[in-house]
This record gives sequence, C-alpha cells and structure tokens, in this order.
Amino acid sequence: MSYIKTTSKEKSNPIHLYYEDYGEGQPVVLVHGWPLSGAMFEYQKEAIVNAGFRCITYDRRGFGKSDQPWNGYDYDTMATDLNDLINSLSLKDVILVGFSMGGGELGRYVRNFGTAHLSKIVFLSSIAPFMLKTDDNPDGVSSETFEEFKEAIRKDRAGFMDDFGKNFVNYEDNKDKVSAKQLHFCWSIAMGALPKGTLDCIDAFGKTDLREDLKKIDIPCLFIHGDKDEVVPIAPTAKQGHKIVKNSLLKVIKGAPHGCVFTHTEEVNSILLDFFNS
Repeated sequence: MSYIKTTSKEKSNPIHLYYEDYGEGQPVVLVHGWPLSGAMFEYQKEAIVNAGFRCITYDRRGFGKSDQPWNGYDYDTMATDLNDLINSLSLKDVILVGFSMGGGELGRYVRNFGTAHLSKIVFLSSIAPFMLKTDDNPDGVSSETFEEFKEAIRKDRAGFMDDFGKNFVNYEDNKDKVSAKQLHFCWSIAMGALPKGTLDCIDAFGKTDLREDLKKIDIPCLFIHGDKDEVVPIAPTAKQGHKIVKNSLLKVIKGAPHGCVFTHTEEVNSILLDFFNS
C-alpha cells in the first residue's frame, strides 16, 4: 500500500493519503467524489493505462484508506493535499480529472497553485463552479437541502447512504446498466468514511463558490455531465463553468445520471481519452 505524507498536521502528526499509481506515460490524476474513494474509478483506470497513460488515484482525507483527521474538510486544505500529492510524486504535465466533489479540489488548486504542473483539466459530473442557490445563482440547490442531508446523516447515516446511492445512478431507470451489488460496494466505501468528514464535506461542495477560481484556468478544459443528473444539476455547474472558462469544451451525455462512470462507462471513457489525446 502506498501513502504520501501531507504538509498538514493534526496533533503534531502528519496526515497520510493513500494512493494507487499504475502505468507509464503522461500522468492522469483522478479525484473522487463524495462520499466515495479512489476505488470508484475502477472502470476508468484500465482504460486510461491501456491507452498509454499513467493513472493515479488517491483517497481524500477522511475517506477510503487515507488517514481520518477531525479537521481540514475545506477546499483550501484539500487542494493543498492534492498539491502535496503532485509534489511528492514529482508529477509534471498532469491531466487532472475531478468527479463531483472532486471538481472543487481542481478549481481551488488552480486558484492557489496555478497551472504550471498541469496540462489539461476535466470536470466530470462536477459541483464546480457553484452549487448553492443564491440571488446571483438562481439555478442552484437550496441551503435547506444540504442541511437536510446533514440531519439525515446524523440520524441514520447507513440509511441515507443507501438512498443516496440509488439516486446517484437513477437506479430505477438504470437497473440494466448497474447492479445492486455495485451499489452495495459503493455503500460500503461510503460507510467506511469518517462521519465527521462526511458531514463537513457537504458544506465544502454545497456552499463553496468557485466561480472566481475557474476564471484562472488557462489550460485546455472539459466539462462532462449527464443530462439526467438528479444529484448535481447541470445548469449551475457544467453549463455555468463552460461559460466561465474561456475556450472550454462541454460534453453532455444523453440519459446519463450523476454516477455516469458506472452507467455510461464506455461513453465516459471514450470522451476522456479523446480529450487526453487531443
């Protein structure tokens, strides 16, 4: 098992992040969504490595096999964790892919650390640039919804994650594309996360405004989103991000839910690899 030591500490102890590193060639770093881990990219890793790229996944602090500190579940800290990974592995010319919540690390990384180590950036079913409904972001999600998430998790985290997993893939409409066993696997990953981190991350992905962050993207950028995403609405995220990032691309996958990596795997992989090779 491979770990990197981050620059942040808790109780004088460094925080370690678990990562997996396969293949050779230009590095592709995949940043997972909430409340999962790098294991969610099982069906992307092989395709990326077979296409001649080096594929790296890591588990966000508090999730998967990484350390579970009590604090640090804000995008400034988590983007620093990503920067620590890139520096620890001496990565250059990196293609960053952020799924759902992972898009927040990408935006904040660019804002805080620039693009000198990056080649391309992909927001996949991403929350970026801004999920929260406000007067100047009317297509967003109400703050009450995120508070309801937290209340339900505090009351019955296991039950919430079971329901959320079904909504993640629009299960009733996609039973022919994803199995109940796959949902259970994702549920088990979610249940292994630190409950405190699970709660804190809701404020990070739900209430962090990344619009100014995305304005700093000056490298090739792609937004991928399903038009049936019932978890992360496309209007305040991919469509708005596409307008903000100059010369960016937007690929909308017809019929795809939030968890398109599970239900529309071949289409997602094809779009990714076409962009990587462009």
